[in-house]
Amino acid sequence: MGAIEEIRKFNLPEYREIPNVGLYLEQVAKYVTESLSPVISSPVTGSMISNYVKKKLVPNPVRKQYDRRQIVMIMFIVIMKMVMQIDDIKLLIDMVREEEDFDLETAYGKFVVDLKGVLGEVFGDGEYLEPLEAETADLVRLQRKMVIAVANKVYLDRYFLNLRNM
Repeated sequence: MGAIEEIRKFNLPEYREIPNVGLYLEQVAKYVTESLSPVISSPVTGSMISNYVKKKLVPNPVRKQYDRRQIVMIMFIVIMKMVMQIDDIKLLIDMVREEEDFDLETAYGKFVVDLKGVLGEVFGDGEYLEPLEAETADLVRLQRKMVIAVANKVYLDRYFLNLRNM
């Protein structure tokens, strides 16, 4: 399967599909790398994840094990790092944590749908996003813009990779 076809078929795992049994650092790095491989250009490492924990982007592991919520946060950070500075990602995560009605499972579900839809639009396979309502919250609009930036970055990376391989 070609790189473009891989991206067209790419789906982030659903929230409930992500392991919640407590994975060790290297297991998390491997899981995230495999889950995101069509859209990231280099593997996720244990030191990257440790850095996210050190910077308080991801809660500390419990007995050196990461749960589903932490893995979701790591996947989000890895994807957003493609187009954002780590300090801006931290600012965004801090803003979201202050939201009273924030629910990670719901937010991640919307992120999954948006990313799939935008990648479909950018790579031209007919997946389209529903327009946002006028009263849509600012954070939801911001997420959509970030996902659009990621999809365009993935497209450009793949385009130039194909040119270099010709």
